[in-house]
This record gives sequence, structure tokens and C-alpha cells, in this order.
Amino acid sequence: MAAPATADVCDANAAHVTNGDLRVLQPKFDIYGQRRAFSGQIVTVKVFEDNVLVRQLLETKGEGRVLVIDGNGSRRCALLGGNLGQLSHNNGWAGIVVNGCIRDVDEINNCDIGVRALGTNPLKSNKKGMGEKHVVLEIGGTLIHEGEWLYADSDGILVSKFELSV
Repeated sequence: MAAPATADVCDANAAHVTNGDLRVLQPKFDIYGQRRAFSGQIVTVKVFEDNVLVRQLLETKGEGRVLVIDGNGSRRCALLGGNLGQLSHNNGWAGIVVNGCIRDVDEINNCDIGVRALGTNPLKSNKKGMGEKHVVLEIGGTLIHEGEWLYADSDGILVSKFELSV
């Protein structure tokens, strides 16, 4: 099923935007992967320059969900690469949003998954297993709770307290 256009979602749900149930993620994210638009229920992880917990989550069945990775905006290394991109595709994840960097862009762009990230960096991350899964995140002043819904396309990224229709 195609993800609804974020502009249409905003127009059809103006009251939810006004009361804060529907929020626009403000930071500038670049678009990667074959899915230009995607949506799904959110799974959260907070890490800093370490992607062990990211791999653990992507090894599980995605069931059309979206992994939101808060890497604290660090651009010093990549939290996602081609192997994890392929793993996420194979396990049925709809998309991944990275408040940080990715690498292996050509490999990720060959995967049928949507990816948003702040940029790229060829350096791999640490492997210490530090971080937290299934926690509330704050990215660019926007709170993101596990279980909420994310909608992404070329216009931007929306986070909703509940599943929306246009």
C-alpha cells in the first residue's frame, strides 16, 4: 500500500496539526533507498556513534514498521550501512529515519526501503552495544513515542499519535 502524501495528510488533518497530535519533523533529512514515500508504526532507538542496538532491532520482523534512530545528530560516523539496509528490506521494515549519518549509499539506494538521514559518512560506528531501545526520542524539538505513526515523502516527515487516513 502506498503511503499517503504528507501534504494531503496535513491538509486533511489540520485540527490534529493545531492540537499537536500530528507533528512535522523539522530537521533537514536527505532521501535514500528506493521507497521515496513510506509510512508505518514507529519503533525507537537512541544511540550515540554505536549501531549494535540498531542491528538488533533490524534483525527482528519489521512488519511494515519504521525504525527511528536518534543518533543525537552526530555526523562523525555512520549508524546504518548497506548490510543493515538489506537486512531491513529482507525483514519487512517500511523505512528508517536516522538522526545521524549513513554509508554505503549506492547499496542502500538499491534496497526497496525508505531511508532518511542527515547525511553520509564512510566511517563505521562503534560496536559497544550502548544506547536505549523503545524510548521517547526528541529530534529537532519534536517528541517521538514508540507506537506512534510516521509518514514520509519528498515533502517531509510527519509523526502522528495515531494512524491517519486522507
